[in-house]
Amino acid sequence: MLDKLDSLEQRYEELSNLIADPEVINDRARWQQYVKAHAELEEIVGVYREYKKVCRDIQEAKELLREKLEPDFRELVETELEAQEEKKEELEHKLKVLLLPRDPNDEKNVIMEIRAGTGGEEAALFAADLFRMYTRYAERQGWKIDLMNTSYTDLGGIKEVIFLIEGKGAYSKLKFESGVHRVQRVPTTESGGRIHTSAATVAVLPEAEEVDVEINPNDLRIDVFCSTGPGGQSVNTTQSAVRITHLPTGIVVSCQDEKSQHKNKEKAMRVLRARLLDRLQEEQQQKIASARRSMVGTGDRSERIRTYNFPQNRVTDHRIGLTIHRLEEVLMGELDEIIDALVTTDQARRLQQVDNA
Repeated sequence: MLDKLDSLEQRYEELSNLIADPEVINDRARWQQYVKAHAELEEIVGVYREYKKVCRDIQEAKELLREKLEPDFRELVETELEAQEEKKEELEHKLKVLLLPRDPNDEKNVIMEIRAGTGGEEAALFAADLFRMYTRYAERQGWKIDLMNTSYTDLGGIKEVIFLIEGKGAYSKLKFESGVHRVQRVPTTESGGRIHTSAATVAVLPEAEEVDVEINPNDLRIDVFCSTGPGGQSVNTTQSAVRITHLPTGIVVSCQDEKSQHKNKEKAMRVLRARLLDRLQEEQQQKIASARRSMVGTGDRSERIRTYNFPQNRVTDHRIGLTIHRLEEVLMGELDEIIDALVTTDQARRLQQVDNA
């Protein structure tokens, strides 16, 4: 591990010199490439340098303890040594995590799709709750939200919503949210006070760049139509809404939230690229399905991952057995405890695979 870290530190120093080289600075594309590589190494090199300093401090403390010291001073040195050894263990673990192979999609933006499932109008209202939850979480992270397509019900529920989340590390935080989310509560449409169970599905897709997915224009059928509002009513008289069908796969994407047909087409293409990339990656992952399965699930849209129970003020993530009795706060976007636990569990699983290899 130390040899690997030494080589990364050496590469970091090389990159530091390169991005300060006037010749490189004049080559914009090359300079940006080096700056990006430099930024990717910054955290691990910083932790490694801190680790080396702690190791030096431990060595100095041990050498000091070999000398004849006053009792009070010896006790002070021993206390400091114990604290530094604990810090060394923490830094070793952090370095192992940072050395794990990175998901190439982690730094990408996210296209999230939420659809009402079983439960009729109550499922659509729950889908709207999930949409608010994720948009508030994104706002807390300082990320930007861009609506792609929405389909409302007469009571303000959401049949389907597709939106883009733009921000550093968005996919790394949200990638475990794909699956079936279940709600247990007394619906506003229920007069008898009975608890109903409804569901909505969430799909989290990394936004694909044009270089990630090649789309032949001849494989597309593009239709335009008037956009609609709640209950199917027409909200404008111009044909600004766009529907794109990818003929080889049968994937259909509609976007109608913008007044401009050009903007709707641009957004629809972004969603289409993300879905095609997701399908391509899913096919690749199926080939290594046995190695891919983990405690945090497969990302399968049909997998029930979480239950939101209103009578018990409870949120339970079934994949890791985590239960939180702060339902309202979670629905207000306070998702850090759940997301951090999922990320930590995944890291622990991958570390174990490395140790067992």
